[in-house]
Formats: sequence, structure tokens, C-alpha cells
Amino acid sequence: MPLPSLVDTHCHLNFRAYADDLDEVMKRASDAGVRNVIVPAIDLDSCGEALALSQAYSGLCCALGIHPNSSKDANPACVEQIRDWSRRDKVVAIGEIGLDYYWDKSPKPVQIEWFKRQLELAADRGLPVIIHNREAGDDLLDILESWVPNLSLELRNHPGVLHSFSGDRAQAERALALGFYLGFTGPLTFKNARALRDIAKSAPRDRLLIETDGPFLTPEPYRGKRNEPGYLPYINDKLAELHDLSPIEMGRQISANAEKLFSLPLSPDKTAVN
Repeated sequence: MPLPSLVDTHCHLNFRAYADDLDEVMKRASDAGVRNVIVPAIDLDSCGEALALSQAYSGLCCALGIHPNSSKDANPACVEQIRDWSRRDKVVAIGEIGLDYYWDKSPKPVQIEWFKRQLELAADRGLPVIIHNREAGDDLLDILESWVPNLSLELRNHPGVLHSFSGDRAQAERALALGFYLGFTGPLTFKNARALRDIAKSAPRDRLLIETDGPFLTPEPYRGKRNEPGYLPYINDKLAELHDLSPIEMGRQISANAEKLFSLPLSPDKTAVN
């Protein structure tokens, strides 16, 4: 039976959770039909790690940025370093950046300052953004609604993705109106995720992305274990069911979405995570 060709648009493969068996993780991903994985950074050190991984594996790309929980340690030199690194091959986005009001790791004004600075960087470099949002949806969308209208026409048509979307319907509609994509992760498969599935079902097919956010948010039936790109088909299958498509059709649509947003280097029919 043919496999859908899939793109994992968010997986932290540089994390210690994968240190002992990354080659095996990549092999399982390839066997599952995953042809690209985007590795996002969370701080300056992980920017370097993500860059190195993208060079070591043909199907890996990376995003560079300072996560809101790391923003207390940010400074202008960090942003300039990211600007310089963002010119390298296989850097496809600025991220993950955003706001996080759940964890008390960086003061809100500091988060907002460095979120805005990195949005300016993305606009200057012409790169889409990978957005982290936790319990900060309205403030975050207010900022994005001020940012998008000033973008170049090309970037305004695909400004980025709200990764691991967990907001409400109103926030989803605001994001979609701005041109953003919605990324869905393992919780889409959970039994108690009816509201999230309703949002995923109503979202336009050409604005859907799937991601593992590994090593976190593992889908059913592996919930509670380390997540990895090889589990991406479970999320794709759930989206296919919601949109009354076959997994092959859903995978083809989502791969096309990912390729458009991130200008990925491979065609959707190639599996190349190795």
C-alpha cells in the first residue's frame, strides 16, 4: 500500500531525547513516508545545533529564532547572529518565536519586545515565521495584525504558521484572515479534543500543516512516549478523516502547503529523510 508523502513542519531533533538513536529515528521517519522535517530553534545555542543537523541529513531544514521562554537572555547581538545565519542554505523560517504566558520564565514586556524584533528580522529577510503561542493568543494576534499589512506582497501571502495550534475558533479565524497557516499536532488525535478537531475540520485545506513538535505531544496510540517524525501519519490520518479525504490525498495537500510556505527544496513525491 503506498504511503502518503509527509512533511513534519516542527520537530526538535536537536534535543537530548534523540541523542542516542537519531539515525534510527530518521530511518523510521523515512519508512513512514516523511520526506522533510523542519527543526526549529529556541535559543542561540539551538540555532547552531539546528543548522548543523540540516547539513547532516538531506531531508532536514531549520528555523532560527529565540523562543519567548528564552527571551530574558536575548540581546541585540543574538538577533544579528540569527540574521547572519539566516542567509545559510536550508534555513526556511524564523522561529520558533512568539509569546508564552503559561510559563513564568520571561517577563511579558521582554517577550513582546523580542517577538517584535524577530518579526522585523523576518520581514527584512523575507522569511516566514513559526509562531509559538501559549495562553497569549489575543496579545499575539494583535501584534501580528499590526505586522502583516507592512510586509512585502510575497511574504504577506504566506507570513507563517501558528504552530501546534491550541487556540479557540475566534483566534483561528483571526490567524487565517492574516494569511497564516495552522499547524496541528498529536492532541488532534486525543479523545477529548473535539473543539480542536472542529477547528481543524473547518479550516481551509490549503492552510493546514501537520507537525509532531517532538519529543512532545505524542499522538494516540503512543501517547506518553517520546514523539518522533515517524508518528506523523497518525495526525495526517485524523485530518484526512475530518476532511473526508484519503490519507494519500491529505498528505499531498499538506505537503504542497508546506512547500509553498517554506519553499522546501524537494518535490512532494520524494522521501528523503536520510
